[in-house]
Amino acid sequence: MSNLLNPDAIFSNNEMSLSDIEIYGFDYDYTLVFYSKHLHTLIFNAARDLLVNEHRYPAEIRKYDYDPNFAIRGLHYDVHRALLMKIDAFHYIQLGTVYRGLSVVPDEEVIAMYDGSHVPLEQMSDFYGKSSQGNTMKQFMDIFSLPEMTLLSCVNEYFLKNNIDYEPVHLYKDVKDSIRDVHIKGIMYQAIEANIEKYICYAEQTRAVLAKLADHGKKMFLITNSPSSFVDRGMKYIVGKDWRDLFDVVIVQADKPNFFNDKRRPFRKVNERGVLLWDKINELQKGQIYKQGNLYEFLKLTGWRGSKVLYFGDHIYSDLAATDLCSSYITCLFSTLNCCCWDVIAADGASAYLTGTMKCLNSENLSNVDIIASLNRSRAIIPELRSEIKIMNKQQYIHTMTWLQTLTGLLEHMQVHRDPDSQLILEDWKKERKEMRELTRNFFNSQFGSLFRTDQNPTYFLRRLSRFADIYMASLSCLLNYDPNYTFYPRRTPLQHELPAWSDQLCTGTFRIPFLQDMVQLK
Repeated sequence: MSNLLNPDAIFSNNEMSLSDIEIYGFDYDYTLVFYSKHLHTLIFNAARDLLVNEHRYPAEIRKYDYDPNFAIRGLHYDVHRALLMKIDAFHYIQLGTVYRGLSVVPDEEVIAMYDGSHVPLEQMSDFYGKSSQGNTMKQFMDIFSLPEMTLLSCVNEYFLKNNIDYEPVHLYKDVKDSIRDVHIKGIMYQAIEANIEKYICYAEQTRAVLAKLADHGKKMFLITNSPSSFVDRGMKYIVGKDWRDLFDVVIVQADKPNFFNDKRRPFRKVNERGVLLWDKINELQKGQIYKQGNLYEFLKLTGWRGSKVLYFGDHIYSDLAATDLCSSYITCLFSTLNCCCWDVIAADGASAYLTGTMKCLNSENLSNVDIIASLNRSRAIIPELRSEIKIMNKQQYIHTMTWLQTLTGLLEHMQVHRDPDSQLILEDWKKERKEMRELTRNFFNSQFGSLFRTDQNPTYFLRRLSRFADIYMASLSCLLNYDPNYTFYPRRTPLQHELPAWSDQLCTGTFRIPFLQDMVQLK
């Protein structure tokens, strides 16, 4: 089949030309460096042991092992009900994907608990996906959260199977704290540094991407929450001992997303032995490593401004949302007071965030130009994208989706026939359609399906991805397929009230996205 999607393509939400980009910024984990399957097992086991040793949980929970095929990113967790579920872009729960422990919750029970399948805005997670200030839902957006979701489900399963009465809120907090301690106490970092070949996937293409950008005169910076020695060891492994020569600025332990909205923390220089120096930082020097800091000092010291800055990250909230709100939406609020933008922000639960950010900006007396200078072009690295595209390219998936859409069309057009025979046929079609939906979900993940879609709707994850990322791709290596002056054009997706006949299908065959046979022409 000719029109197969290219897993190494870059996909666009907004029109953007690489020729406009002069400065490239990167997160570290799951952006510059990718980890093997062993890392999540390490995190799961370490956090499970912390629950037993420090939080006094029953030792029997050690019988649970990490299952890499259980959860997917972007799921929501109802903290009070101890339910893990998938929610679409319109706050509707995808029935059949609600799990209590390791067991699916019947649809009837879900509908009874939530008075339907819609989750009101006030119950959804806050702007950063957290359950705070009355929000009962927590959204797991980080790739590192996969073992956390699995551990939550396993411990819930143990309590339920053994008829142990427990408080779900306490369980959630204890698991969250244990996962946090795996990072904060250095358990994960020490294990990776001790056996770097086991945990880090060597990727020579990372070096190739950075070298290509450097050869074209691009400036580069690195902002990560990981510690200095850990980053240095990993970068030497995947890029080389001279990795610092490629970056104009390196910032570690940045504490994102606070880095983007808290101007109270100045930069500190880290010397070769990892010791923090007390010098006042008046410039960010190439070849040096800095700790903490904040966006406002970063803008002052670098002088980098506007849409010429491109930032890559894998976390929709910590990497992309904060950079977006510190830039284009703040500009709208200060210069044009665009009500439409404000409505979108308020709907996403960001008003408190913006209030604090605007106070910081006002106290700093930043002009509109300074505000625009934030990292207002963001690019998402979505490792799961490559595997999902490969699934969608399979003939079985294509045939299944074709018949599913055909069934849906038949149901829509034939429902006007009310005679008994027609109604029996319609009921059979509905049953078959439901079975086909379950089949398509199982193509990706038996419990929760695709990261990007809930039946006919986008997932809440994809909604946030579309909201905050101009372009997205499976890995940085995808950049090697494109000329440095390439322009990305998002395809015009027909709205529900528009006919698709005249749109992109007529212009580019099927979709305005690169297919496998087209990629050779892009380089």
